[in-house]
Amino acid sequence: MGILNVTPDSFSDGGLYLDSKAAIKHGLSMAEQGADIIDVGGESSRPYAIPVSPEVEIQRVIPVIKALVKEGVKNISIDTVKPEVATEAINSGAIIVNDISAKLGGIAARNGVGWVAMHMLGDPTTMQSDPKYEDVVSEVKEFLITKAGNATKLGVREVWIDPGFGFGKTVDDNVKLLNAISEFVVTGFPVLVGVSRKSFLGRISKLEAQILGDKLVSVDKRVSLSVAAALYSALQGAKMVRVHDVLETFQAFKLLEELNKVL
Repeated sequence: MGILNVTPDSFSDGGLYLDSKAAIKHGLSMAEQGADIIDVGGESSRPYAIPVSPEVEIQRVIPVIKALVKEGVKNISIDTVKPEVATEAINSGAIIVNDISAKLGGIAARNGVGWVAMHMLGDPTTMQSDPKYEDVVSEVKEFLITKAGNATKLGVREVWIDPGFGFGKTVDDNVKLLNAISEFVVTGFPVLVGVSRKSFLGRISKLEAQILGDKLVSVDKRVSLSVAAALYSALQGAKMVRVHDVLETFQAFKLLEELNKVL
């Protein structure tokens, strides 16, 4: 799943693809590089991000989705928490609702599209203030099983679950979840993992201490970390990874595939 943020303020690529022409070009490029799904979003969900209106979000994403569909991109997901945006995107050709709020299962059911339920503690304005869990793995898993089960009862045919890395999680919480992907896999719902370029990868790799002292590894230096985490997730059974760096991730997965043929 290639990330296409049509926003001015996303944590990694904010502003790069706010222009529709730039967004369309990047979406087509990711499809050519091996992305199975292009995930289009018009509102940043980074920590402390300021929400935008449905009208603004629609204005950002719908022209991009329509253009990608016209150019032959068949698999598009809409990254939104707003029913109006999800509906407009589906009518424009989106086939999956990627829902960080885990509240739009009904929209997916009524429109016959897939749905990704993600776990988030609070919302982007509050989620990283002071997240606390008794047992992060069991709590996140229970939440997702409930949401996915309810969506299945509503008639959603394709339900994905996403542990929500970085969405109301400490570094330690993220590490525990990443090491427990197989526990989510055994629920029977396909697992989506989105860890691309997130800051906790730099912290747990100790790159700061080795290279930058106390400085945080910059976003553009997290590509190899992201690819490693994507492979690690897949080896535990994750069925999809959401990434900024499609070509590098695709190459790594193809190499793993060839190695598996030899071994």
